[in-house]
Amino acid sequence: MPDLDALRRTIDARLPRFLDELRGLVDIDCGSYTPEGVNRVADAVADALRELGAEVERVPHRPEEGRPQLGDLLIGRIDGEGPRLLLIGHMDTVFDPGTAAERPFRIEDGRATGPGVTDMKAGLLAGLHALAALHAAGIRPSVTFVANPDEEIGSPFSTPRIRELAPSHDACFVLECARANGDIVSARKGIADYHLALTGRAAHAGVEPEKGRSAILEAAHQVLALHELNGRWPTVTVNSGVIAGGTRPNVVAERCELQVDLRAATADAFDAAVAEVERLTAHPTVEGVRTELRRIAGHPPMEKSESSGRLVELAVGIAGELGFGLRDAATGGASDANTTAALGVPTIDGLGPVGGDDHSVDEWLDVTSIVPRTTLLAALLARAGEAVSPGTGLE
Repeated sequence: MPDLDALRRTIDARLPRFLDELRGLVDIDCGSYTPEGVNRVADAVADALRELGAEVERVPHRPEEGRPQLGDLLIGRIDGEGPRLLLIGHMDTVFDPGTAAERPFRIEDGRATGPGVTDMKAGLLAGLHALAALHAAGIRPSVTFVANPDEEIGSPFSTPRIRELAPSHDACFVLECARANGDIVSARKGIADYHLALTGRAAHAGVEPEKGRSAILEAAHQVLALHELNGRWPTVTVNSGVIAGGTRPNVVAERCELQVDLRAATADAFDAAVAEVERLTAHPTVEGVRTELRRIAGHPPMEKSESSGRLVELAVGIAGELGFGLRDAATGGASDANTTAALGVPTIDGLGPVGGDDHSVDEWLDVTSIVPRTTLLAALLARAGEAVSPGTGLE
């Protein structure tokens, strides 16, 4: 087992390098649909993994015709001792090209800011630096490190590969940063993202409106019906976040589109709400309007299991040894942890440094949390066998 004080000193000595690398990553525009930027991040992560002695697989994205190009998926494998551990982080952000130039990385009063500083470039680096500190201490856990390019859009490219990898691992640690209050994450809502296309019939709104079939009117009915699902089952939320349709005010709208977000904390509530969304959208109110519902992305709920609870207890115990308190929490946001947890792999999330205001101009990272949280992560990787047994993953 590692000496925690020695491990912390090693990570503290690496802090200047951590911050220098963080600056480099934050100052790269790498939104999900900016593949050249994502691949620059992938270059840096691949170099760090090779420095750790990992065998690195780089999988290029090959989109279907008409679909956007995404960045590469990275998988690094390190042979070692103990349980087989899956580490997952993402390289993309939600920000458009030009954001890094508008508000580059900076540190002021102990807070680092910049696009993706918390979500989740600091988390990626925490995983890499935790492994480097363990190697320096002569400890080499058995790790598969996945860095994906598309988490912010629901991981459509990387999820099949994560599903393929997860069952052969004994535990999964997702490197999203901790909540703003320092909590790690043991449960997340499931999410389903829908695109609803409505097609009616155009007509002159003043001369012969009776010949029209308004897709916008049907969209209004759908929005009201969908929002009435909020709270019908505990934890269920439904939001029609985007609506677009019509051409001119004097034309009955032939087309309209809705983008809908559905979330729930349990599999039963999630499945029930999904079934109701599909039922409602299949039965339009306005005669003559056709509907087409597509589920474009999503994650199953991440429910806290007994096995993931043991990982939480181990993390809480290690934090106590390091001198700080730690709690776990449930959150409404989804991550790749939803995928691994739904496959029965003991999973906890939020293991990066502490930060907040993700996806906003105010996104921040507590610089003073980098060393203790990276030390916690390193010790958790070294001591994972206290909570899970090697060989429990399915081949």
